[in-house]
Amino acid sequence: MLVRLQSTIGRDDLIEQMVLLPEPKKTFSKKASTTAKPINLIVAYDASPKSHTALDIAFWIAHQTRLATNTPVTVQAVYVVADKQKSQYSDMFSFTRHLTPLECPVSNVSKTVTPVLTQPTLQAIAPHLQEKSLAVIQQADQILWQARSLAEEWQGSFKSHLRFGSVAAELKKVVELETADILFIGCRSVNHPIIQALGSDFPCAVLGIPTCIEE
Repeated sequence: MLVRLQSTIGRDDLIEQMVLLPEPKKTFSKKASTTAKPINLIVAYDASPKSHTALDIAFWIAHQTRLATNTPVTVQAVYVVADKQKSQYSDMFSFTRHLTPLECPVSNVSKTVTPVLTQPTLQAIAPHLQEKSLAVIQQADQILWQARSLAEEWQGSFKSHLRFGSVAAELKKVVELETADILFIGCRSVNHPIIQALGSDFPCAVLGIPTCIEE
């Protein structure tokens, strides 16, 4: 995937720039599969310029991979409401234990886009949440709406997740749940706190954004 990206933009250094955590070693089965395994690309998204760049790269790679291989590719955006806000919004974290993970089912976004939190859902949870907590939920829905809007432009399969807790822990849970092939994060260095928190035994490759691409 990265070699194809390198060739398109005329660079030969993207792999060393973008691979923040390498793909873990895998044990291959002796029985070869006759069907192509669907590819899942996860993007840590918070509507920041860098995470938007990461999402754009993921959609581009998904699009090119589908064209080149006819392999099904789904891009999934994950927004985590960090647990550092837990004390400030304790009622939200208490109630959303019964709701997480909130997600948008896989769909062809060129036909339909399912909201992460529909208005009836917000109305249902509103009585259980204080005004500030509900505002956080609404802000999260707006952030993921931005990701879905970009997905619609690319005409590809898309899924979104709204999680609550530790950013690194929740990203790892989604990666494991979806058997992800790549996690994209909007940072440029292995020294970034999130990369350090993910650890060296992360279940898939982690890619950042190259320095040659401006967000």
